[in-house]
Amino acid sequence: QVQLVESGGGLVQAGGSLKLSCAASISAFSGVAMGWYRQAPGKQREWIATITSGGNTRYAESVKGRFTISRDNAKNTVYLQVNSLKPEDSGVYYCAAPRGTYLTQSTNYWGQGTQVTVSS
Repeated sequence: QVQLVESGGGLVQAGGSLKLSCAASISAFSGVAMGWYRQAPGKQREWIATITSGGNTRYAESVKGRFTISRDNAKNTVYLQVNSLKPEDSGVYYCAAPRGTYLTQSTNYWGQGTQVTVSS
């Protein structure tokens, strides 16, 4: 059974930083892509970053240059370093693992989320 547990969220001032973590109980973790998504109040959940099993990364335009996704396969953990935070970055941040080959919002495994609140 796949379990994803996020941590590291909190309240931060605009311009600040946080490091989010996601501990994953997944067999063969090193062989799967992992992703981060977020959901702001009243909005749909949106994809923000993916890291492949090989370490290649992709980002949504809204976070490119400010957020960095990484993974530690020895710890079965994926991270999201979030810098230069803006109030519009506020929301619940979710870690995701693919149920199949690819990350897909309709089929992903999800964590419970961690709240990030950015004050202006």
